[in-house]
Amino acid sequence: MAKDNINIYAIAKEAGVSPATVSRVLTKSARVSKEKRDKVQALIEKYNFRPNALARKLSNTESKTIGFLSQDIRNPFYASLFVECEKAANARGYSVLLCNSLGENELEDSHLENLFAQRVDAIIQTGGRVDELISDEEYVEHVNNIADSIPVVITGKLEGAECYQVNTDEGYAMELLMEYLISLGHRDIALIGGRKNVKSTYDKQLRYRQLLRRHAIEFNKEWIIEGERYDIETGYKCMNQLFDSNKKLPSALIAINDFTAIGVMHSIREHGLDIPNDISIASFDNTFVSEVSIPKLTTVAYNYKLFGEKLVEVAIDAIHKKEPLRMQLIKSELVIRESCKESEI
Repeated sequence: MAKDNINIYAIAKEAGVSPATVSRVLTKSARVSKEKRDKVQALIEKYNFRPNALARKLSNTESKTIGFLSQDIRNPFYASLFVECEKAANARGYSVLLCNSLGENELEDSHLENLFAQRVDAIIQTGGRVDELISDEEYVEHVNNIADSIPVVITGKLEGAECYQVNTDEGYAMELLMEYLISLGHRDIALIGGRKNVKSTYDKQLRYRQLLRRHAIEFNKEWIIEGERYDIETGYKCMNQLFDSNKKLPSALIAINDFTAIGVMHSIREHGLDIPNDISIASFDNTFVSEVSIPKLTTVAYNYKLFGEKLVEVAIDAIHKKEPLRMQLIKSELVIRESCKESEI
């Protein structure tokens, strides 16, 4: 193996261990077995590997670059947020380097390490393992090894990680939709899509049930239908599942995001029903698809401009040791369009 190609991942692969294990050996963590430590240490000495963190400490020069690690830029939520981050960074004299994890943990690890190796001044991560309800311990340690040298800003959570967090208030977003639908007279409201092991979905489900109780509406567990992904196809499958159950249909549906809502709408039309005359539907994110759908979607809008500016502001303040708040929330607003109407029940 050429020395120029040596990094944490190359050593991990040759030693047959995880990159996080290599990081633990480098930081002299006690949580590594002697056998694994000896294997890794032998390779570190063999290749005279010197972690970038050590080299970084010898220089205070800024690269004026912020790394942006996204779950999947094809999702309009991440695309909208990235564009606003890039604008905010450029306005402050920084460029942005984009990577996509595409839902693959190994690729997420690799991008994180490569961004650090390319000497970015900070990393902003949206989606991926920072969205998980229960944080992956090895990933937390990997992030902490990087956060020891440069700021890491995330849009989810990583329990035990030394990150800065800028998040949307998911509970408040759900409250906006629920209160609106209930004000229209809906009491049979289903929640379609998402997985409860994703924090944003879990928070929405929690507030959904809380609001049902607040309004003395009986909870129907069959009206929470989860899906594996957050895309059009999954929304279509989830709605078909509801139709196939042969149970009473709700008068209103909340889709977990705009893409899921489009799939739900396709299924509803295939079953000969009209939106909103037969079923009202609303969603989250206020991406471009909510404006081009027929009918146009009522949805919760996140202030992407403010969101992006805040992420970049926190990253740059942390770069310059200004100690920004560790956690900040971005509020949302309801955008009422054509996909909901008063309940006739």
